[in-house]
Parts: sequence; structure tokens; C-alpha cells
Amino acid sequence: MLGVDPVRNPYAPGAGQRPPELAGRARELEVFDVVLERVARGRPERSLMLTGLRGVGKTVLLNTLRSQAIGRLWGTGKIEARPEQSLRRPVAGALHMAVRELAPHHRAPDRIDAFLGVLKAFALRATPATTTGRAAPRLRDRWQPGIDVPATTGRADSGDIEIDLVELFSDAADIATDVGTGIALFIDEMQDLGPQDVSALCAACHELSQLGGALIVVGAGLPHLPAVLSAAKSYSERLFRYQRIDRLDRGAAEQALCAPAAREDVEYEPKALELLYEKSGGYPYFVQAYGKATWDHAPSSPITAADVQVAAPEAEAELAVGFFGSRFERATPAEREYMRAMAALSPVTGESDGAGRDDMDAAVPTAVIARSLGRKPASLSPARDALIKKGLIYSGERGTVAFTVPHFGRYLRTQPA
Repeated sequence: MLGVDPVRNPYAPGAGQRPPELAGRARELEVFDVVLERVARGRPERSLMLTGLRGVGKTVLLNTLRSQAIGRLWGTGKIEARPEQSLRRPVAGALHMAVRELAPHHRAPDRIDAFLGVLKAFALRATPATTTGRAAPRLRDRWQPGIDVPATTGRADSGDIEIDLVELFSDAADIATDVGTGIALFIDEMQDLGPQDVSALCAACHELSQLGGALIVVGAGLPHLPAVLSAAKSYSERLFRYQRIDRLDRGAAEQALCAPAAREDVEYEPKALELLYEKSGGYPYFVQAYGKATWDHAPSSPITAADVQVAAPEAEAELAVGFFGSRFERATPAEREYMRAMAALSPVTGESDGAGRDDMDAAVPTAVIARSLGRKPASLSPARDALIKKGLIYSGERGTVAFTVPHFGRYLRTQPA
């Protein structure tokens, strides 16, 4: 009977941290391989949007897709959208990196320098305006995008983000076409982009799809990302390929647990795997968290259901602090009241669906929340909007809200008022 060594614990619960076994995502990887090949051959293809709750592995998948593109000698860049941050500087930095990756394969250095001049002009237009409407020259003089060629004039420098981004993406796609590959821009937390930036991205992707340009955008965001894109441009519903990233099925969750364990000569009893799936709900982050705690508590192989039961409180305590608690602490008292009402009003049956997904993850009508708090819906709009902005809840359908974090309603029910 082999001991289970905590030093060899293979599980990795962490934000965006790749698990030892990327289970259940083969279809997404295959689809992206086809996209890369089609774009490189000049075939029309749509950009890709990954959507899902927190903890389902969107960032991990986004990074894996980027590795696929790099493996095909594509130029790549990645940014993380943030509320109130303009898209110009992050996009300029990401495309600068992407073109630098392509430059060694390009036969005409002058073409690269010409594009970098356009890129620099685009980046420098990020200078904010003063209250008088005039540019703030001191900030412009202080910040430089780190591009060694002079900025050009008359291309991607109008100050209109939509016009400029269309021109910039078109020029970048031409560079990629010259070397027979492509450029992929990866954007995480895409729902946090401002309305103007979302509209500009849609317009640029639309132009590229019409021209067959060798540049694609791969975005990742919360479940309401399609609604955000649709609000910006009505044609976005047909512009992007949407892939909903959800929890793992039973087989994939077992693979995520068993494959790394087998490499360490450790096995699980079937009942242990069944219980781990029930507790984790198949959500990849939770699978890693429960797997790690169970491994640390198991005295020997095979790991048993009793080992899972002993370890579960530790996993739940860690999730309560690092996954749930850290988000809860970001909310104001009014916002917490709103979320508690959401959790209390969810149609709870007291049971899960057999795999850890209970009704507390379901959407709740905003009108019902208002009635339960004895308030008018309009008076709760600031709290609701702030929670959406903070990424704690989302509105998938008009007039309803749901938590962005699985099992968050269950967590709130355990917290003192």
C-alpha cells in the first residue's frame, strides 16, 4: 500500500493556473486548430468568444489557445480588460508584441517599421482630454509606447477609436499575411470593456471578416458577454463564434483527478470520485481545490470516500476565504444586502442536481428582489449596477440577475447577516 506524499500533490487550484490535466476541452482545442489553419490559408473565419461563470477555466483555456497559436508561428498578444481603462494602450502593447514575434520571418523590414509607425500613432492618441476638450500635452510627453520608430500621420490616428482600430487591425493583418501566418489578440475579462471600445472591436472584426484578414480576436468573459457585444453592434450575434465553457462532465472531472494521480502512482476508489464530483459540481477550480485537500489528508492509496469526507471541510474553508470571501468583501453593505436577497429568493429545494449544482445558482427576477426588500426597483439599481460592474452578478436575461460565481448563493446562506 503506497503512501500519499503531500510534496507530490499534483493539483493546482489558482486563478488562471493551468491544471496538471486539461480535461474536457478537446473539442474547443480542435475547433481553434481549424480556425488557425483556415485564417492562415486566407479563408474567412470568425473571431472567437469564450463565455462562462467564474471558476470554469476560461483564462486557462484562453492561455492554452494562445499556446496553440504560438506553436503555429502566429504573432500573439494578450490583454486583460479593466473597467474605466481605454483599449488603446493595452491593444498597442499586445500588437507590438505580436508583430515583434513575426518580424524575424518578414522579408521586408521597412514594412515592419511602417506598421510600427502606425501603431505608435494609434497608441499616442490614448492621451486623455482636459475639461476644456484640449489634449493634455504633459501626459503625452511623459508616456511613450516603447516603439523606436517615429509615429506616422494620417493612419489610425484620427482619435476616433472605431476608425483607428479598423485601420490598425487591417495593417496588422497585412503583416501577418506577408509571412503566411496570422495574428491573434487574446482579451480576458472582455465584458469589462467600455461601450465605445466594444463597438470599435466589433467594427474592426467585421471589417477583417469581410476582407479575409489574417487577424482574429479571441475573447473570454462572463455569461452576459454576448449581450454586451450585441448592445454595441446588432450584427455581433453573427460576427463571432460563441463557445459556452461550462463545468466538466463526470468523465472529464475524473480524468482531471485520476490522470495526474496516476503519474504519481496513486489511485482513487470509485466512491471517492463520486463524492468529489458531487462536492465540486464539476467546476474545474473546485475540482482542483477538493483534489488538493483530499490528497493532503489521504494516508495511503487508494484514496477513499472517507478521505474525501475528512478533507472536504478544509477545501470549503479555503474556498470561503480565497474564492468566495475575497469577492464578498469587495461589496458595500447595500450590495451585500442585495446579494443576500438573491440567495434567499433562489428556488432552493435543499438538494443539488446530483452533481453539486443547486438552485441557488439560478437567475432571480429583479422585481422579486425589490419586493422582498420592500423597496422600489429603481432604488436598487445603483447596487445592482455596481455588482454587475464588479463582476459579482450578471444579467443574462432582461429583468433577472444571477451570480457569476458557482455556489455563491450557498456560501451567502452560511454567512451571518
